[in-house]
Amino acid sequence: MLKNGKLKLPDKLGGLVSGFDDKEMKNGGSDPVLESGEELEIMEPNGIELGHKENVYEFDDLVNDTDVDNEDAFRTRKKPDKDGSGQVSVMEVIAADEKRSDVEYELSQKEINLEKLRRIASMGLPDGGGLRATAWKLLLGYLSPSHDLWEKELTENRQKYAMLKEELLLSPSEYTRVKEDAMISAELSGEHDDAGPLKRQGISHGDHPLSIVKASAWHHYFKHTEIAEQIDRDLLRTHPDMKFFSGESSFSKKNRVNAEADSFSCFVRLLSDSVDHFCQQLDNSPVGILSALSRLAELLKENDEELWRHLEFTTKVKPQFYAFRWITLLLTQEFNFQSILRIWDSLLSNPFGIQDMLLRICCAMLLCTKSRLLSGDFAANLRLLQHYPDINIEHLLRVAQDLSANTSSYSLSL
Repeated sequence: MLKNGKLKLPDKLGGLVSGFDDKEMKNGGSDPVLESGEELEIMEPNGIELGHKENVYEFDDLVNDTDVDNEDAFRTRKKPDKDGSGQVSVMEVIAADEKRSDVEYELSQKEINLEKLRRIASMGLPDGGGLRATAWKLLLGYLSPSHDLWEKELTENRQKYAMLKEELLLSPSEYTRVKEDAMISAELSGEHDDAGPLKRQGISHGDHPLSIVKASAWHHYFKHTEIAEQIDRDLLRTHPDMKFFSGESSFSKKNRVNAEADSFSCFVRLLSDSVDHFCQQLDNSPVGILSALSRLAELLKENDEELWRHLEFTTKVKPQFYAFRWITLLLTQEFNFQSILRIWDSLLSNPFGIQDMLLRICCAMLLCTKSRLLSGDFAANLRLLQHYPDINIEHLLRVAQDLSANTSSYSLSL
């Protein structure tokens, strides 16, 4: 809540929510408090602080840990721009401070106005203070608009995730032992209502670690652990230059439990309208990945037929060659981390859904490189689109927002 010009958020927002570590240390471990506008600093473009030589991308928008005292554990540095561009204007600083105040005010209300929050987020959420993390949870539906329910919802969702993880990743023998211990504890405490002797839930003699039967509990366990190991490998590759994703920093270790639970639930909601893109059997269906690529091609044709014809017929650079990764990975491999956060503000706040805005941005990426694409051949254009150049993200998003979007009739030519 806003008290004396300060925004107070529950401790248990955790996970994807920023830690107010410096504030909490000063306040003796009390509820973290953020003073409106106090984090705002004069910045150069791309996050370069005046007097510093490097960009600093902070993770406090995505994760929370109130005990962290080592900022380097969750920061990554990027080389400065070669052109050494100038300072942000005073008006831009004032506008950024006003935006921060607007978000703080909206998140302090007992009932969140999601329509207003979407409007603010579509223009870019402020960095720092966990404001983006809380807003994303609301936009994804992980938190309800009722502020008073947040702590209860977070606790319940994290407990559900812990139970799911236990069920899938504990070996059958470990899982059986845990259940038996719980039943014995309930029996001794008088909470077990079943009459008669305790029914032990052991593993059948035909079910063992070497069993090849698909219905075997051990078969499912090995399958699930294999998937978990693949996820761990993917995390290491997500942003190898950022210690947070390696899981080795003290910051990620302290914050792991809530971050994992919250990320899982948000990720499920994030992919709810695109999960069919990852099912090969549905590739040629109206909900498959080929249909999404078709809609992108039609969107380009609707807005720039000259460029569409050049890519489709002259150079034969099909959307499958470059946009498959754009769409399935939500553009996370095409831009730097700070730009991805800004793009996702627009994706999550779009009232027509993530996929609608995603295709608009993909089309805008083509339009913003039109001159280079028209002068390029197959090899040059493919190289350009698979290694997308640096671009002003705000300009890209404005182009995407202004596109005409009649994408109902086009079918992809294979």
